[in-house]
Amino acid sequence: MSFENKNYLIAGAASAIGTHLLTSLAAEGANIYAISRKAGDNWPSGVKYLEADLTKNIDELASFLPQQLHGLIYCAGSINLKPFSRLSDDDFINDYQINTLGAIRITRQALPLLKASGNASVVYISSVAAKTGMPYHTSVSAAKGALEGFALALAAETAGQHIRVNVVAPSLTNTPLAANLLSTDEKKEASAKRHPLGRYGQPQDISSAIEFLLSDNAGWITGQVIAVDGGMGNIKTF
Repeated sequence: MSFENKNYLIAGAASAIGTHLLTSLAAEGANIYAISRKAGDNWPSGVKYLEADLTKNIDELASFLPQQLHGLIYCAGSINLKPFSRLSDDDFINDYQINTLGAIRITRQALPLLKASGNASVVYISSVAAKTGMPYHTSVSAAKGALEGFALALAAETAGQHIRVNVVAPSLTNTPLAANLLSTDEKKEASAKRHPLGRYGQPQDISSAIEFLLSDNAGWITGQVIAVDGGMGNIKTF
């Protein structure tokens, strides 16, 4: 997988998954343009960073980015797990802002640069909960479901421009965002047992799938939602 001298925009780059991906791509010679509310603590040198809130328009983005992009990865997300009866309109709006509208805004600004490269890949991060009914996930499932619908429509619209668009849909992954769900040994054991492969995800599980989709090895893949979920979404082991 050759990423040498190619330009990649990672939104939500300070997330655990974003940091793993950023580090791997940079090690393979890619030029990284990172957007997040704060810089990562362990980012490699050479990363170009723009501090920004993805729930708002980013006016500085045009001057920050190069003339071409070979990939866009949207890693920002939220976990707001409550019974539906306790969720307000604002909860739904906030989840939609970060998970869906943020991705739409970034994509709108990046699209001309992706076209300019002549061969580009876009990857969004969704959730197993978008297609698998899970209690307490109504808000995030609604937002991620909207993101998946947007991504597939965009894939159809941009295929003729040599832009591939795909989605990675993880299950529970060991990141700071999910810390409360894995805060004790008992929770970790229970979470592992819920997955057919017997463990919960690690950031590198997700970033490796994204890296494949960015690569030329995935050059005939577009318009797909790829589950990286330990089997959670599609199989039962009983």
